[in-house]
Amino acid sequence: MNRTNELAIELVDLKKIFIMGKMVKVHALRGVNLKVRNGEIVSIIGPSGSGKSTILNLLGALDRPTSGKIIIDGINIARLKDEALSRFRNRKIGFIFQSYNLINRSTVTKNIELPAIIRGIPRTIRRRRANELLDMVGLRGKANRKPTELSGGEQQRVAIARALINDPTFILADEPTGNLDSKTGQEIGNLLLKVNEERKATIVIVTHNIELADKTERILHLRDGIVEKETPGLVFHNTSAEQNSASTKSINEYREK
Repeated sequence: MNRTNELAIELVDLKKIFIMGKMVKVHALRGVNLKVRNGEIVSIIGPSGSGKSTILNLLGALDRPTSGKIIIDGINIARLKDEALSRFRNRKIGFIFQSYNLINRSTVTKNIELPAIIRGIPRTIRRRRANELLDMVGLRGKANRKPTELSGGEQQRVAIARALINDPTFILADEPTGNLDSKTGQEIGNLLLKVNEERKATIVIVTHNIELADKTERILHLRDGIVEKETPGLVFHNTSAEQNSASTKSINEYREK
């Protein structure tokens, strides 16, 4: 566990309203407050339309809030101008998507190197980093393959390596196991835990996968644009049987609502 008492992320009264057409306002987030400590791995769960992806887009500097603060690494990114926001995103944040978002015409290595190319890192350095990451995710032998020649689990491993190429402080994962079978999903979940432990990255995962959520330190339950409650991850905390039973019951009751 890499957690410290220093805050990596703080959301303060975060609101996001989408305007649909001329008259309809959709309140995606209704005043979210949450804190994530340095080195912590947390998950966000909730029904469709609860605001999970909206939070992740705001944390990833892919969108701007209607109001509120998004403080990441001590910086309120909601106040940054577009160019500064883009630099912050490229240097500080690594993204992992459900659909992998790989470039099919490029090799595995070139896909991994892409964020480093955007950042302007010299070729020799980014190639060395890419090879190290390929070793970490177990794909060194497939460096010259195209994404279409890989399985879904292998493509997600490439996506994880790509997210790490710039050595980001934060990893944001949007349904990273959503397109995978249960066994492969478990492998990807374990790989994310390895990234958290070995690279000291702060990780936020949006997921419908309760088994994956249970591997994180905290589970944030989102409903109707607010954090309704939080529960500990069962596996991560290795809680007692009684605590496990109570927490599992709480999660199951939440899912059935």
